[in-house]
Amino acid sequence: MDGRPLYLEPRLEPRLRSLVAAHGTLHSLTDALGSPVHVVVPDQITENLERFRSVYRAHHLSGQVFYAHKANRSSALLRRLAATDAGVDVASLGELQHALGAGFGADRITATGPKNPEFLWLAARTGVTVSVDAAAELEQLASLVRKHALAPVPVLLRLSSFQSPGVRVLSRRSRFGTPAGEVELLLEAVERHADAVALTGVAFHLDTTSVAEKATALEGSLAALELCRSRGLRPRAVDVGGGFGISYLAEREQWEAYTSGLTAAVLGRREPLTWGGHGYGLRDESGTLRGALGLYPAHRSVAGAAYLDELLTRPAASLGGRPLAALLLEHLYDLHIEPGRALLDQCGISLARVLEVRTQEAGGELLVRLAAKADDIALEDHGVLMDPVVIPRSGAGPGEGPVAVHLFGSLCLESDLITRRTVFLPRRPEPGDLLAFANTAGYAMDFHATRAQHQPAARKVAAWQDGDGWRWCLDDQFWPITPSGGVQ
Repeated sequence: MDGRPLYLEPRLEPRLRSLVAAHGTLHSLTDALGSPVHVVVPDQITENLERFRSVYRAHHLSGQVFYAHKANRSSALLRRLAATDAGVDVASLGELQHALGAGFGADRITATGPKNPEFLWLAARTGVTVSVDAAAELEQLASLVRKHALAPVPVLLRLSSFQSPGVRVLSRRSRFGTPAGEVELLLEAVERHADAVALTGVAFHLDTTSVAEKATALEGSLAALELCRSRGLRPRAVDVGGGFGISYLAEREQWEAYTSGLTAAVLGRREPLTWGGHGYGLRDESGTLRGALGLYPAHRSVAGAAYLDELLTRPAASLGGRPLAALLLEHLYDLHIEPGRALLDQCGISLARVLEVRTQEAGGELLVRLAAKADDIALEDHGVLMDPVVIPRSGAGPGEGPVAVHLFGSLCLESDLITRRTVFLPRRPEPGDLLAFANTAGYAMDFHATRAQHQPAARKVAAWQDGDGWRWCLDDQFWPITPSGGVQ
């Protein structure tokens, strides 16, 4: 059977590549703060914002880029964005309080997600735009406005379950929003509560990487805006949510080779590629491959700002076949987006110290135990597969390689696997080395963090380039006015 190593090398742009190469700085961080440590790079998020803004300029569109705060709870990243013209999408009371405290004004905040009364009250009290999922939520919001004598609250009507004419393309079902076919029920509620809410537009949220599905939803949203106008309302915006994605891997060929190898391993045609023969959704039924691969497409030719550009150039079949961007411009509609993962591309790494390296059986894979829990480095919770980068201790030799390893966490659970995949490394890691997991800022740092077994959650720091080196501070001590020299 084919036992050749299958690498999945992370894509590293210049700023993150420089950080990963700063071995002394990274070891000093874990020596000072313990393992694991998350490092965020605030300057990168402004570069990513500019990439999205360039797409707006290319299509002559206006509107807001709202950072989806749920993707990372970092204060440093949020404060850095507050110093730009970006907005923030908050999905909880705590996130709204965080955004206000970071320097965002109400006109740059949109409130989405499930909302409790306290969240709705603070949103209404401060005047942020509320994305309403159902008529009952709008009724609750209107009641709060009247009871507390607040000014009318700007609202977006979030829709779902769009359909397209001709060749049928259904947008993915979502628990967020009212089916587009029932939009008139929402509009009746808006008209009934005109003293308490002010309609600014419509929105949608789809958990999909399909441009075709997003285009169907945007087309349906434009139709809904026309219906609003026919009733005498004056909407001016459509919010298409997030889901623009990241390309995590440096090489497409490695991704194709790995997925092909995994298929062969599941069918028994090569050595297993996972702990316990896990198939990531694939299974062997009497020599026939069944199931579906449950992994994020780690190499994507179109992602981030390029994905938005492709969406906007799609023709709207039911609206004369013109590009969606042209229709937005013609009606002078603002386009709002809510990138989370895509805005955090290349914005951070997670570091974990190697505690133990041992063999389970002669000639087998190495078992590598890290000073971290699987929840601290939650790439697999989102189906993302990447190799870590080995950061050797100063003076360490090149080591033997390549080697196959299984990465385990520090909990006394068989399930505490940093990754179920057999990871191939170019050199053998040794106790005291660090493993750097790249591009973890989007959802992998703290979305699943726990304090199980009284083990602490990872500390978080912000890092920035200072000449040829790097400087850092604790995440909650970073402000955009922090000078590179570290002196106020």
